[in-house]
Amino acid sequence: MKIGKYEIKHPIIQGGMGVGISWDQLAGNVSLEGGLGVVSSVGTGYYRNMSENVHIVTKKDKPKDVANFYSKDALVEIIGNARKICGDAPLGCNVLYAINDYGRVVRDACEAGFNMIITGAGLPTNMPEFTKDFPDVALIPIVSSARALKLICKKWKRYNKIPDAVIVEGPLSGGHQGFTYDQCGQEEFQLENIVGPVIEEAKIWGDIPIIAAGGVWDKKDIDKFIAMGCAGVQMATRFIGTFECDADAKFKNVLLNAKEEDITLMKSPVGLPARGVRTNLQFSIENNTAPKVQCISNCVAPCNRGHEAKIVGYCIADRLGAAYNGDVDTGLFFTGSNGYRINKIISVKELMYKLTHGE
Repeated sequence: MKIGKYEIKHPIIQGGMGVGISWDQLAGNVSLEGGLGVVSSVGTGYYRNMSENVHIVTKKDKPKDVANFYSKDALVEIIGNARKICGDAPLGCNVLYAINDYGRVVRDACEAGFNMIITGAGLPTNMPEFTKDFPDVALIPIVSSARALKLICKKWKRYNKIPDAVIVEGPLSGGHQGFTYDQCGQEEFQLENIVGPVIEEAKIWGDIPIIAAGGVWDKKDIDKFIAMGCAGVQMATRFIGTFECDADAKFKNVLLNAKEEDITLMKSPVGLPARGVRTNLQFSIENNTAPKVQCISNCVAPCNRGHEAKIVGYCIADRLGAAYNGDVDTGLFFTGSNGYRINKIISVKELMYKLTHGE
């Protein structure tokens, strides 16, 4: 699979998962094994393996404000440690459009040495604005419709740029969705039905590789979407079930113990439906015993400094940070609809073999 100037041996992109689910160990090993490893830029201030040179200002043991929650110094250390694993193999960075300081974080990722920037959670109509000094960095927006791709391409014309690839994500993915609650369950919005129109729209603008995402599980799924005209797939949830996944072992156990009915859509301070495992957090929100919402990190713009968090009953930065640290009582555990199918932890090497050989 070719994206921009980069060749990826296997047509598999590992989806970015934050806080701290896909950092140096997971991304580095996926790239080592011939996929595209992707580091999540979300919550780098929580990174456990920072050297003494990195100082994160905290409040109540949480990164304080945007500069510390999206720490450039920590991001630089993450990619440095990933490079120790995968060498010069391509590495991507996922930067959500809904975050505060989006432009700064994109520039940070480029300066840190990432080869590709992937952006979802909104339409990144000004993404090339922040990468003008880094022409070799491939830009990959995530869309949920042909209409969204058309809008992005029209806006990017002012930069004389088209996407180097496009990820089209259906409503079975983990985390935030590009659909309403009702649309997530409607047939017309399922991945198989939105891929075709996106491929046709892409042809109007140029030779843009299309990557299918959301509910992709095995080689059979990969082959299906490639047969439909996709260049490859993005997969996230299945990589949680690896030894190298940066999540705490207790996070992985939540998925190992989850049943299909435990994985649901839930409200989020970002203003979009989000899919995750229903755990003690959701019960405590309903019973008004959840941790008090106090905005410390100021992580996402739509939350309006904690206003939306108080409405839905939890702070997404705090709860994702708790999950990363293995707090099963107050953590928020995002996963795609297939998360319950993870039944044992294996190595990235073994998983990549299964995905490419079908065994």
